[in-house]
Amino acid sequence: MSDEHHIGHAQRLPEAAADIPLGAHLKTDRLGYVHHGIYVGNGEVVHYVGFKGFLRRGPVETITLAGFAGGLGFRVEPATQARYVGAEIVRRATARLGEDDYRLLTNNCEHFCIWCLSGESRSEQVEALLHHPWRALLAIVGVICSATRIVGQDLADVTA
Repeated sequence: MSDEHHIGHAQRLPEAAADIPLGAHLKTDRLGYVHHGIYVGNGEVVHYVGFKGFLRRGPVETITLAGFAGGLGFRVEPATQARYVGAEIVRRATARLGEDDYRLLTNNCEHFCIWCLSGESRSEQVEALLHHPWRALLAIVGVICSATRIVGQDLADVTA
């Protein structure tokens, strides 16, 4: 399935989740980069949080499908080079829950998902950035903007 799902209404979420295969590789566009996760069923996604605040790393965790999409929609990536399927991909993803070793260039959300699917840790985004340095600048700006927005939310939570 390569359909794009836009989650704008809560009543559409169960319909979207019902169509997603167990162990599917999900992608959602962010400012300057694409975020990746593994669908584990029951409307939940396992993903590497990445930067949770300004240069503060986050672990591999479970998040709702709506939380993963972040209001930006998501798509299911065709598993053309997957070595594992369904429940085995889910098992691999959930076995790493709590891991807190995020590294932007060598152990990011895409490395995590590709490893869950194939056993190989790699990132096409990182490979593309190394070949096109101007894209690296856009990705860095996107990560900083995301981290800044999260820091703003953290500060709002503290002051509330």
